[in-house]
Amino acid sequence: MPHISYQNREIAFKLVYYGPGMSGKTTNLIQIHKSLPKDLRGEMLNLDTEEERTLFFDFFPLELGNVEGYAVRFNMYTVPGQVYYEASRRLILQGADGVVFVADSQPQRFDENLESFHSMSENLRDFGIDFERYPLALQYNKRDCVDPIPIGSLEKELGLNGVPVVEAVANQGTGVMETIRNLSRDVVQRFQL
Repeated sequence: MPHISYQNREIAFKLVYYGPGMSGKTTNLIQIHKSLPKDLRGEMLNLDTEEERTLFFDFFPLELGNVEGYAVRFNMYTVPGQVYYEASRRLILQGADGVVFVADSQPQRFDENLESFHSMSENLRDFGIDFERYPLALQYNKRDCVDPIPIGSLEKELGLNGVPVVEAVANQGTGVMETIRNLSRDVVQRFQL
């Protein structure tokens, strides 16, 4: 549920990019941040290790203008992909209004994608989320790799029906904005119901 401040007349949605380590979550946020006009985006905060892997999270706010006198904002986060940061991933995921699951299209990463997705869905269920109605977008990133995972293979394995799917090469910006448009549209529509 979004945070609504009646005093400040603001509606803030929380969007989280989730997926295995090095799948491209931070790259997605960097590309979105770079492509937006400065008056719509806040500063981007990266908490990385020396190897440029997300240590705790990445974050930036995105201002979307006004709706019926309320400022609309998307607070966008990534989670660390490494399994040993599970407590951090769970904490950041809590209260999310929607999730982009960033899958790594490299064939050798198939099982890591499944493991990460199961972890995410388990955490959401623990938070009391009805996973069937929850805003989710699935991004197959790194589509420029050799022999990428076939589109549909993760959805079939995970039993996902009707989830928006986007092919992406995040480091080139391909599919990045389409992914966030799909998710943000679903989040706002769910809120309006």
